[in-house]
Amino acid sequence: DADNDNKGKNLDQVTTNPAADTSPLWHPDGKALAYISTKAGVEHNYAIGHLTRVDLASSTTRYLTARLDRAVYKPRFSGSGKYLYFLIEDSAEQHLTQMEWKTGRIKRIVQDSLRVTDFAVDRKGNAAAVINTDTHPGELYAVKRSRTKALTRVNATLMSRLQIGKTEEIHYKAPDGWDIEGLVTFPPHYQAGKRYPLILQIHGGPVSQYDHGFSFATQLLAAHGYIVVRSNPRGSSGYGQDFTLGLFQGWGEKDYKDVLAAVDYAIAQGYADPERLGVGGYSYGGILTNYILGHSTRFKAAVSGAGSGLYTASYGHDEYQLWYESELGAPWENRELWERLSPFNYIHKATTPTLFMGGEKDWNVPIQGSEQLYQVMKRVGIDSELVVYPGEHHGGWSYANNMDYLKRMLAWYARYLKPAAQGE
Repeated sequence: DADNDNKGKNLDQVTTNPAADTSPLWHPDGKALAYISTKAGVEHNYAIGHLTRVDLASSTTRYLTARLDRAVYKPRFSGSGKYLYFLIEDSAEQHLTQMEWKTGRIKRIVQDSLRVTDFAVDRKGNAAAVINTDTHPGELYAVKRSRTKALTRVNATLMSRLQIGKTEEIHYKAPDGWDIEGLVTFPPHYQAGKRYPLILQIHGGPVSQYDHGFSFATQLLAAHGYIVVRSNPRGSSGYGQDFTLGLFQGWGEKDYKDVLAAVDYAIAQGYADPERLGVGGYSYGGILTNYILGHSTRFKAAVSGAGSGLYTASYGHDEYQLWYESELGAPWENRELWERLSPFNYIHKATTPTLFMGGEKDWNVPIQGSEQLYQVMKRVGIDSELVVYPGEHHGGWSYANNMDYLKRMLAWYARYLKPAAQGE
């Protein structure tokens, strides 16, 4: 019909940025757009998104949050358009932030040691936000003039029955001097002066961060008598563009010492037993775990979820061809780097008993990588197991399979770290 014949003829290109522009949002007056933009010239997998404004009449574009040097998410206008709200990821926290549209003045209206996961705003600028903390899962809060009032108590009954471990921030130096932040969670009945087995948890991404939001997996491990250390090594979001780019062309090679330094910190504080150390993670957390296995003999148990093995075997098999080529180069042109970073090429040196797990139909980080590493470890005589969950992808697993994963993880750590034998 006529509409189809004219399709595209009256469209105007709003942005010319060669990098990514996402999350467009009309200002209520229809004269401008707000959106999230990454700067050209920054490797796209590590680029921090900045809140950006384009005035349609003049095509003038302005970065609104470049000075923050922090990633922002979910921009939303108040009904009147006076304010623009968004989430900002900052140093193991996630805040709700308000920007005055005319002046660009920024105010964090929900901040502190917490994580805001979602929100909505009305015409007057009043907000409702989902907030969770180290000790409590998400609840809905009303937000007015930077004050919060609980609207729901969905998890109150459950949480009143549970003993929750205390979480503290840690700050330490990497071996090459980088400042690294992390979190340590103690068992609910922690006794000062006593050394506990430690689990080093490694986050995925790698451009992501551990924060002060509620972590079920962390509390589950703490409840079973473990000190749980979560580090935000270089490459993590929440610390600025330079920190994120610190991992570029260095998966494992540049960040494994950062997370090991978190273990050293916990041991130096006197609460972690250096003879009972475990390590694990999922996705990139599994990849870095795999790299550590071939570079450290310190750990007595490891649980690697959805990790890679030989990167050249992943090329053309998983979904990351653009990422591989933009960061590592084509494997036939830059083979030395591909081989140097691949966990497979070091796993024969591993001494840590390892449980490998993943989904049968995971095309994000295919089970092939875990199969490769499991085969090598069995071949050289290191205790290891491989568990493949039928029909499962990278996430969104069934309740039964999620439960099985957690139970196997706990059993594996208990088998080698034996906290029960120490009366914990």
